[in-house]
Formats: sequence, structure tokens, C-alpha cells
Amino acid sequence: MDKGTTNTALTQSLIELEQHVAKEGWDQGPRLFALADTAALIKAEPRLAAALAPETLSLGEVGPLRVFTSIEQEGFPDGKALDDALAGIGWPSTVDGAALVIERVMLPPDAEAQMPEGDSGVDLDAWAAAHPQRQEVRIAVGVLRDGSRDCALRLRTRDADDEVLSGPTLVPHLAEALAQTLKE
Repeated sequence: MDKGTTNTALTQSLIELEQHVAKEGWDQGPRLFALADTAALIKAEPRLAAALAPETLSLGEVGPLRVFTSIEQEGFPDGKALDDALAGIGWPSTVDGAALVIERVMLPPDAEAQMPEGDSGVDLDAWAAAHPQRQEVRIAVGVLRDGSRDCALRLRTRDADDEVLSGPTLVPHLAEALAQTLKE
């Protein structure tokens, strides 16, 4: 699939993953997840069947739709620059994809013209956090080995499950950085 192509199973997985993380509230550190095809995982580990997909299982089969199981990776560094943390990650071939859930401050496109130059000595994170048009968001971005990408995004000011936005191009640079972790 092309970059930016969405995958229904990935979209559903990211929305569910964002909702899972949302249950623990705001102000969390980044969380990294491996995505595994649930049917393949059950085939490899049949005793996991009831725990992974109890509602959809019939005689050990997941059904016609592809479903992903998210497996949280403990110890993802919170104090390290995100680019550096992602650059040090590689996944085995048994992992079908990866997802990252992070919280960030986003600004509208017109705020970019107001942004101080990088070499001005201004702390850009502090500047963005103090900007009157800032929006705090939780982003769940995911990528698959076939090139599929998607994102689920929740605004803190619209903190409800039915207000979660999704789309493959919401955070393209973050999706690309996450996709690099799947390169062999």
C-alpha cells in the first residue's frame, strides 16, 4: 500500500488503543505498542485465544476481518527526544506493525508564521505551550509493514470517545518516523 493509505483494521485498532490509554487520563508519557495479527497470534499461541478475542472467536478463528492485538512495550523512554528514541527501535519480522500514543501541544497552521526562529534562544516548547491557540492532543499513530498508516487524535478540550478524529495524514512526520522502526 502507498504511504498514507488507511487500513480499516488499523484504524479500529488505533481508536481502541487511544480509548484504552484515555481511561488513565491525561498527562501520560509516550507509550509504544507492537501490533500483531490476532489470527496469527492465536495460531501460534492457542491458549491466548480466549484472552485476545473472546467476542469474535468461533472454534479458534477470528473471522474474515483482520484484527490486530496491541502489545505494550515496557520502558519506552519518556525523557529522551522522540526521534532519538524511535531511531533505536527495531522490530522482529513477527511484528506486523507498531503504534505510538503520545500527548502533544498542537498549533493551528497560521501560528507557524508567528513562531520564533530556532536559533533565537526561545524555548519553542514553552512558547507553544503558552500560545493562546494551542490545543493539547493525544495522538495514537500506527503503521503496518504493508505501508498502511493511520492516526486517532483526541483534543483535550473535546475529551469524549465520540469526538476522536482519525485519518492517515494527521501526523505524517510521526507516522514516517514510526514506519522506520519496521525497516529491516
